[in-house]
Parts: sequence; structure tokens; C-alpha cells
Amino acid sequence: MSTTTERGTDRSAPSTTAPVSRKRSWGPGSIWSLVAWIAGIVFFFPVLWMVITGFKQEADAYTSTPKIFFTPTLDQYRGVLESGIGTTLANSAFATVVSTLLVLLLGVPAAFALSLRPVKKTQDVLFFFISTKMLPVVAAIVPLYVIVGDIGLLDNIWALIVLYTAMNLPIAVWMMRSFFLEVPSELLEAASMDGASLLTSVREVILPLVSPGIAATSLICVIFSWNEFFFAVNLTAVQAQTIPVYLVGFITGQGLYWAQLSAAATFAALPVVLAGWFAQNKLVRGLSFGAIK
Repeated sequence: MSTTTERGTDRSAPSTTAPVSRKRSWGPGSIWSLVAWIAGIVFFFPVLWMVITGFKQEADAYTSTPKIFFTPTLDQYRGVLESGIGTTLANSAFATVVSTLLVLLLGVPAAFALSLRPVKKTQDVLFFFISTKMLPVVAAIVPLYVIVGDIGLLDNIWALIVLYTAMNLPIAVWMMRSFFLEVPSELLEAASMDGASLLTSVREVILPLVSPGIAATSLICVIFSWNEFFFAVNLTAVQAQTIPVYLVGFITGQGLYWAQLSAAATFAALPVVLAGWFAQNKLVRGLSFGAIK
């Protein structure tokens, strides 16, 4: 009886054990996360400073000691809009979009043929594609200028479209081939056994699988085309002027107009930033395509 009573008493006795407090430990993962955040802030700070400078007056922007506290104004952004930046933005957007579409139209079939349907001496073909990027651009500008002038395309946006397409096509072929190589060839065989044609198999099976790669390739081509300066400054003047050439106009003999240049550069960077923001999910998947089996 005493044993039963003792056991009963033990069961009914309240627990006096204090809750164990867990201290958050800093492991290697936390340290690397902190390093990544610091690196991200360091790389983003120049962009943030550019946007902030666009809200300053020229007297506040051009100081030996950076002025942090100032009265913000929209005069610089308003002045940039009134100076005709819309035309240059439209030229850059048209050249970028059309050249990127042409690159995908030509590069995707070529990459498919060199991956799932390889041709003889595939490595030689790939080396020929990438060898066109080894030639310095300055070495080709004189013959290009003569050819463009002879066919009457100086200061014409279509000349830039052709050059941007040729400039980005080798990169697109190399990138898309690596994405196509990750697609099992058994999928095409299964689709053909079900009676699907090659075109149907590519459209319904292959392209949905490599869509992240297509998004990543498109964004790379957009960035290269949007930021291209050398061809644009030598082959255009007024009508086909692009945004990088327009930004050079703020560098004058009297000096740099820092506030106006910052406002114009903000407008120039905004479309690419928005494109990367909307495509970030597919971009991450595309750039990591095949990294994890």
C-alpha cells in the first residue's frame, strides 16, 4: 500500500523542471549569410547612391565631401524627361527586343541540332561560333562602317539590330546547348513512339523543360544589347541614338552634370532591372539548370 501511495503521490506531484533556454548559435551557415548580405549591400550601394543623387541639385551633387542631408527635388528627372530621353529609350528597347527575338529564333534550333541531334564535328562548329567573340570589336569597326555606309544604314536602328543579333548569337547557342544536353533523349523517343512528330515533340515536350534556360539566355542577350555602346556611338548620330550614347551627352567641356547624369542613368537602368525582377524565378532556375542531378 505504501508503494502504491508513493507512486500515486509521485504522479500527482507538479513538475519543477525549468524550461531549457536555447541560445542561438552562430554556425558556418549564419556567418556566410551575413557575408552575403554585406556583399550585397556593398554592390547595391552605388546604385542606391545614383538614384539619390538624381534628387539633388547640381550644387549638392558636385561636392568634395558627399552631402547626405539635402532638400530633394524632381528637377533633374523632369529635365531629363524634357530633353528627349524617351526617343533614345524607344530606340534601345526596339533594338534590344527585336535582336533578342532573332537570336532565339536562330539560336534555339541551332543549339537543339548540336545537342540532341548533333552533326558531324560538333566541337568544330561550336568553336567556330565562339571564335567570332574573340575578335576585338575595334578591329572590325572600320569595315563595318564602310559596309553599313554603302548599304545606306548609317544612323539606322536596323543596322544595330543586325549587329546585336550577330553579337549575341554565339553566346545563345552555347548556353542553349548546355540546357538541351540536360534533357534526356528518351523523352523524344517516347514522344515519337506515341506518334508525335519531331516538331510536336520539341514544342510540347522539350521547350517547356528548357523554358528557364530560354529565359536566362534572353535576359543575358537583353543586358548585352541594352548596354552596348561601341557600335551605337560609331554607327548612329541622332535618329537611331541609343541610351548609352545619350548618357555620354552629359559629359561636356564645362564638366560633368552629376545630378542630371544620375537621373538619366536611373531611367536607363530601370528597364533592365525590371526585366530581371520579373524573370528572377526562371533566371535562377535557368542559371542553375543541371547543377544538381
